[in-house]
Amino acid sequence: MDTTDIATQKEKIQKVWKKRPLIIAGPCSAETEEQVMTTALGLQKLGKVDVMRAGIWKPRTRPGSFEGIGTKGLPWLQAAKKATGLLTTVEVATPKQVEDALTFEVDILWIGARTTVNPFSVQDIADALRGVDVPVLIKNPLNPDLELWVGAVERIDHAGIKDIGLIHRGFASYGNTEYRNAPMWHLAIEMKRRYPEMLFINDPSHISGRRDILLSVAQRAIDLDYDGLIVETHCTPDKAWSDAKQQITPEQFGKMLDEIVWRKEYKANIDHQTLEKYRQQINQLDDEMLQILSQRMKVSENIGIYKKENGITILQPTRWNEILEKAIEDGKKFGLSEEFIEKYFNAVHMESIAHQNKVMND
Repeated sequence: MDTTDIATQKEKIQKVWKKRPLIIAGPCSAETEEQVMTTALGLQKLGKVDVMRAGIWKPRTRPGSFEGIGTKGLPWLQAAKKATGLLTTVEVATPKQVEDALTFEVDILWIGARTTVNPFSVQDIADALRGVDVPVLIKNPLNPDLELWVGAVERIDHAGIKDIGLIHRGFASYGNTEYRNAPMWHLAIEMKRRYPEMLFINDPSHISGRRDILLSVAQRAIDLDYDGLIVETHCTPDKAWSDAKQQITPEQFGKMLDEIVWRKEYKANIDHQTLEKYRQQINQLDDEMLQILSQRMKVSENIGIYKKENGITILQPTRWNEILEKAIEDGKKFGLSEEFIEKYFNAVHMESIAHQNKVMND
């Protein structure tokens, strides 16, 4: 590109980066030149996609799986961009991959979950990005560790990258059966709270692991005010060389986008008095709950004093199981899920133990 073309492309990237919702789609892996181009043309036809994604290098859990076509796939992506006008994005995991991606004019880079989990790898990428003006998306780490995600953001930020975005793709979780990667929405919400101005998009493909729940996951993300989606699409998904079950055709993706109810955090043209009234009710109830919890902790401290005087241990497993079982049954009567009751009462229990422990060792 000459200087004028580079400036024009930078303006286009900035315009897309600020668009809401930002829609990214494309195959899990670039497999053949024909597959990349066919998928790109299908996405262009929708008129709703901003960026085409394609896996060039595929970090896999075990050797022997398809690990990406490698650098030879980058010219295919470059050709698809020229044919469709779509921006492009690829995952990078090493400085050499950063260099190769930029050589073939990839517009946006993303750091994958397996890389985010390793601070050394993230730092290597950050070092390779110094002095480079390119947007970077950072996926959550495989394991549910928010500080690793934050650390990756800080490393890329310290490298001088101005445009940083986040991708929520779910977390590896033992015992999880519904999703390929458990969404753990509370962690994503906390990350969004810490970085409210940062681009935050959802990856329902990797959360779902299958097509039939893609829409429901994407809808929940939009309801939670995510800024966009990154979805795996393939011209012939059943024949895909990787992650076939979670990919859909561009046509199916277009229908999915039509079915999503797109909501906004704030609308200026409606009366917000009713919403504000409900919020005031919530505030009042929250204040009352905090007062009740404070009273509960004072009772726990009295129990701690009694246990200390009589040589009784803090933890009483039988008693705790009784409390939890009763709470779950009572919660059902009030329309509260078992998952919520367990999390809430476990948090209250741990705080009670902390108060008793302080009394015991005072």
